[in-house]
Amino acid sequence: MAGRRPFALVYDLEVKTQLRAIEPKYRGLIRMTIEEQLRFEPDKETRNRKPLQRPVLFEATWELRFGPENRFRVFCAVSHKRQEAQILAIGTKQRNRLTIGREEIKL
Repeated sequence: MAGRRPFALVYDLEVKTQLRAIEPKYRGLIRMTIEEQLRFEPDKETRNRKPLQRPVLFEATWELRFGPENRFRVFCAVSHKRQEAQILAIGTKQRNRLTIGREEIKL
């Protein structure tokens, strides 16, 4: 990875609370996936990382999906000026129901 500067991962204060709503056995997977997927090219579109059509949640501009049945969602905003990926929300999605923390979000 020579030549690529890593992005700082900055977590919103609410993320800690949101993680408490997710089973503890998945927290390592969540942490590892965020590190792998958002540290170097957080705004590169992939099969599981997409730009949001409009900043819907928490001013997020990107969505990362992963985990069993792609149930986990990480919403973030990317700043090249500050060289950081701001993790704004973490939740779960099952079918058409998105839950962040203990709150169901209308899609």
